[in-house]
Amino acid sequence: MTRPTRASDPGGIVQRAPTLAHGVRLKIRTGEWKSHTSGLADRHVQGNVVILPLSEAGDFLRFCQRNPKACPVLAVSEPGAFDLPGLGADIDIRSDVPAYRVWYDGELAQECHDVTALWRDDFVTFVLGCSFSFEQALLDDGIALRHVEQGLNVAMFRTSIQTERAGMFHGPMVVTMRPMTPAHAIRAIQITSRFPGVHGAPVHIGDPGQIGIVDICKPDYGDPVNVLPGEIPVFWACGVTSQAALLQARPPVCITHAPGCMLVTDLLNHHLSTF
Repeated sequence: MTRPTRASDPGGIVQRAPTLAHGVRLKIRTGEWKSHTSGLADRHVQGNVVILPLSEAGDFLRFCQRNPKACPVLAVSEPGAFDLPGLGADIDIRSDVPAYRVWYDGELAQECHDVTALWRDDFVTFVLGCSFSFEQALLDDGIALRHVEQGLNVAMFRTSIQTERAGMFHGPMVVTMRPMTPAHAIRAIQITSRFPGVHGAPVHIGDPGQIGIVDICKPDYGDPVNVLPGEIPVFWACGVTSQAALLQARPPVCITHAPGCMLVTDLLNHHLSTF
C-alpha cells in the first residue's frame, strides 16, 4: 500500500513534532509503553480514538457533531489513511496507541497493542478531544488532581444522561470525575470553560445519584479515586461516551483505544483555549 493521503484537521492547527510527544509515541509504537497515558507529554493534546468502516463513518460523524460536549472532533482521516498530519508528524494510528480494543458486532474480541495486521482500506479514524488536555491548565493554577498525584487513570462513569441519536449511534453519556474542594470546583469551571474542544466546563457537580451513578467508589472505567471530607465530586463529559454509543450501535467491526490509553499528539493544550 502507498503512503495514505493527508488526514483532515477540522481545527486547522498543525504543529511540527516536539521531541517530547514524538518520543512518547515511539515508546508506544515499539511496545516500551503499554499503559494509560495520563501524565505523559504534559502540555500536549491527547485524543480518544475510534476507527470505523466508511459505511458507518457518516453516522458516527453526525453523532459527534450532535454531542460535541462528550465527543469533540479533533481530526477525521481519509478512508484507509493511517497518518494524521494535522495532529503530528510521523503518526501511525495503527501502532501509536498503547492499547486498542477490537470489536465485532458490538462484542469485544481482543485487546492488543498494534492493529497493523487488521488494517483495511476503508477504515476511517476519528480522534476526539480528551480531558487530559485541560488537566494541565488546572494543575498550573494550583488545583491538585488526585489521580495524577497517585499515578492512576481517571475515574469514569456511565450516567443516566442520554446523548442525541444519529442514525445507529446513541447511548448514555460517560463522565470523568475529579474530587475537589468547593473553591477549587468554582475555579475549575472558570478554567475548563476555555477549552470547549476538549469537553469544556463540567456537566455536573455534587450528588452523583442525580446523574445515575450508584457508587462513586466503583467507576465503570479507570481507577477509583477517593472523595475526601470537605470535597465534592466534579464531573466532565468524557470521550468514552463514543464507546458507549458503539456498544449500542454494534457495527460489524470497530477499533477503539482502551480507556485511558490515548493518542498523544504534537498539538499543545493552550492552542485549544478560546481565550
